[in-house]
Amino acid sequence: MARATAKKKNQDSTEYDFIEIIGAREHNLKNVTLSFPRNKLVVVTGISGSGKSSLAFDTIYAEGQRRYMESFSAYARSFIGNLERPDVDKINGLSPVISIEQKTTSRNPRSTVGTVTEIYDFIRLLYARAGEAYSYLSGEKMIRQSEDQVLDTILKNFKGNKLILLAPVVKGRKGHYRELFQQIRKQGFTKVRVDGEVQDITAKMQVDRYKIHDIEIVIDRIVADVKDRARIGQSINRSLKEGKGVMMVLDEKQKVYHFSKFLMDPLTGLSYDEPAPNTFSFNSPYGACPVCNGLGQVEEITEESVIPDKKLSISRGGILPLGEYRDIWIFKKVEAILKRYKLTLSTAIKDIPKDVLHVLLYGDDVPVAVASVKYPGTEWSTRFEGIINFLHKQRDEGSEAIKRWVEDFTVVKTCTECHGARLKKESLHFKIADRNIAELAELDIERLNKWFTGLEKKLSEKQRIIATEVLKEIRKRIGFLLDVGLDYLHLNRPLRTLSGGEAQRIRLATQIGTQLVGVLYILDEPSIGLHARDNVKLIKALKDLRDLGNSVIVVEHDKDMMLESDYIIDIGPGAGRHGGQVVGQGTPSAFLKSGSTTAQYLQGKLAIRYSEERRTGTGNSLSVTGASGNNLKAVDLNIPLGTFTCITGVSGSGKSTLIHDTLYPILNQHFFNSRKEPLLYKKVDGLEHTDKVIEVDQSPIGRTPRSNPATYTGVFTDIRDLFAQLPEAKIRGYKPGRFSFNVKGGRCETCEGAGLRLIEMEFLPDVHVHCETCKGKRYNRETLEVRFKGKSISDVLDMTVEEAVVFFENQPKIIRKIKTLHDVGLGYISLGQHATTLSGGEAQRVKLATELSKRDTGKTFYILDEPTTGLHFQDIAHLLDVLQKLVDKGNTVLVIEHNLDIIKSADYVVDLGPEGGNQGGRIVAVGTPEAVSKNPASYTGKFLKAELN
Repeated sequence: MARATAKKKNQDSTEYDFIEIIGAREHNLKNVTLSFPRNKLVVVTGISGSGKSSLAFDTIYAEGQRRYMESFSAYARSFIGNLERPDVDKINGLSPVISIEQKTTSRNPRSTVGTVTEIYDFIRLLYARAGEAYSYLSGEKMIRQSEDQVLDTILKNFKGNKLILLAPVVKGRKGHYRELFQQIRKQGFTKVRVDGEVQDITAKMQVDRYKIHDIEIVIDRIVADVKDRARIGQSINRSLKEGKGVMMVLDEKQKVYHFSKFLMDPLTGLSYDEPAPNTFSFNSPYGACPVCNGLGQVEEITEESVIPDKKLSISRGGILPLGEYRDIWIFKKVEAILKRYKLTLSTAIKDIPKDVLHVLLYGDDVPVAVASVKYPGTEWSTRFEGIINFLHKQRDEGSEAIKRWVEDFTVVKTCTECHGARLKKESLHFKIADRNIAELAELDIERLNKWFTGLEKKLSEKQRIIATEVLKEIRKRIGFLLDVGLDYLHLNRPLRTLSGGEAQRIRLATQIGTQLVGVLYILDEPSIGLHARDNVKLIKALKDLRDLGNSVIVVEHDKDMMLESDYIIDIGPGAGRHGGQVVGQGTPSAFLKSGSTTAQYLQGKLAIRYSEERRTGTGNSLSVTGASGNNLKAVDLNIPLGTFTCITGVSGSGKSTLIHDTLYPILNQHFFNSRKEPLLYKKVDGLEHTDKVIEVDQSPIGRTPRSNPATYTGVFTDIRDLFAQLPEAKIRGYKPGRFSFNVKGGRCETCEGAGLRLIEMEFLPDVHVHCETCKGKRYNRETLEVRFKGKSISDVLDMTVEEAVVFFENQPKIIRKIKTLHDVGLGYISLGQHATTLSGGEAQRVKLATELSKRDTGKTFYILDEPTTGLHFQDIAHLLDVLQKLVDKGNTVLVIEHNLDIIKSADYVVDLGPEGGNQGGRIVAVGTPEAVSKNPASYTGKFLKAELN
């Protein structure tokens, strides 16, 4: 009996202390059974495509979410539908699950760091309750007074003076107001003040309806004397009632004084509505700037965007929307206008007078006569509305295709009304300690933290009492952002401009702020985009989450994260079908003895080799002088061409500003006439030594399941051509279009070729489920009957890249594109894998493969943004081989990277810093990795020194 009890007790503790997975077979997992401790920091690692995400997200998270759904009532579940059970026999010890992934970033320009962390919401509350209002006309502090205070002020300031009490009823509006005068007369009042003049109200009295008027009722004429306090009090009460809380006092010198129950400027009479939190929200009509609707930017069609080159004539395409001369109506109108001023279509635009050009762009009221083709001898006379006005009209009223065409001539400019502050001017004139809310939103988190520290000393007693609780919440949330290394971001930063890692760390900070206990968190590579120096903060934040009493599972390749964790699970040994097994697990010390590939890299038995001989390049260089966008401090960047160059620096030091927002737009404008304006710089030299630029970033390759690696790389077109050449296809008369899942004919019409159907959830993220007709194959039965080497077009889309390399080995056109996907370490993804399921790193490598499959010129300039995202040590070695081969052909590869294995393999390193945000924006060190490692001012150098040794 005692043995049975002990056994039961032991069994309970096992179920409580461990999460146990039995028989997981999702995707490529091979019947995996394992257990790992609860309430610990667990790292799941392994080669890219080995099955880490299949275990962490598609098995553990999916089952946790499904169990949560099952706790809903049957009625609620009828709206949601049943979530599919992951392919696993059993999971024991599972807690409620929260996943923090990279792919959940909002594309909405209204989502900012401030709104998503709720810091901005609390600051809005603070300003609504404790902010002090100032007049935007006089700069005076606004005051609000009760009836008693108004009475006391009048008796004190106007003692013995004759006064007229007025109640404003019309302020700055047009109209004849006959009915208003009748109504005032019926109430028993005999006089009104119209536009500064006191008049008697007469029968059928009215004013000029086309002029702007100010009308006040004369409530009473008084002498300010304490003896008449009761009467004056009644008159003030009536004045405030008729004026809806506002009244005016006219003295003997005809000077007007304003009083209000609401916020009012005592000098000008300007009044504000009572502030509420939505007064400070750029997402609310009560707070948003009326010109830009709270976006801080407006889209404009400017003369420069319509006429980029004034040396050209109109007939040679000088006015971009018109194109080159054709015998059409619009050109005849333009010709007739020019004829009026003795000019022709062949006149260079720079020689056309400004007033004539203004007529062409904005139109005028003079009718333009154009000879009729249909009725010779007659002329059509119509008004010319102007090219820019026509484009504005099309942008508002045209079809989607026309709107996209007009976008080519649209430039984004800072709003002239709010100057990018997003709020209306009333909202910007509420201040706390001399700062308005927009100024706070522009401070980086570190400076914001300093501003809130000791704020109480600058507040009045009343403000301090109101602000205490709100300040506590704000400081707590700012502290969490500092803990995860995001001190360089500012609250107004749009969420869509953040990298996957930054967005994930913001969500992590928010989760730490919720202080939940007993939850299982699953994170997907939170260290992306984080400098080795800031990694310590992230690991501490994850440990804090664990110490609250939560289990934390992190899918990660970072060396420090693995060694600092409580438990490591290594999935492998290879990618795709060669993976899906647990090749090592245990505490870090036990794991290092397991002998798996990852363990050998951690121990240093395996390492990424690099050549100690650094390339010096072609002898030419590309240089940008005086770059000063965002936080850059007049940076001079020099890149030796024909080298593998790495741009590095702590998070927020200005790498993206320098490369993505300055250098890339300069090159793109030069080679491809791009409209994106680079940020401020003085000059650029060396453009003649390169002939094209290619940027490979981490943005998704497509936002719908229709997009996939095969369509993005263009290999699917070649595969469809191959299928259309097959004898069976020719007999049936099938063309390549028959094998497209985007057009009618060969596709399944139930899901319209998507293979999935979107189930819209009312209060949860939308879910994609397999189409019940084609079972996810995308095509109809007839199309699937055409086979190449026994495989249908759907089977080909389901192949992994690795399988496709063997399958198409004798098709040179197809194999070239597929081989490059394999070379960048994507052998494990399938050709038809939905773009929405690819991580940021995978999407970037698909783009890289697409560019590599094109013929390079030997003078191409490649820009890559953190290409090691999601890569295991072994995959980084493969990627480096590909990049080094590109450089060997004479091309230049510029990489923005924090990964020390990439930095140590570069020929030339540019390190920005020294800190992030305002403390950054300078070049701290340049040269070979060895030279940077010896620079005491460089944080990167410190970590690089250890790596090189």
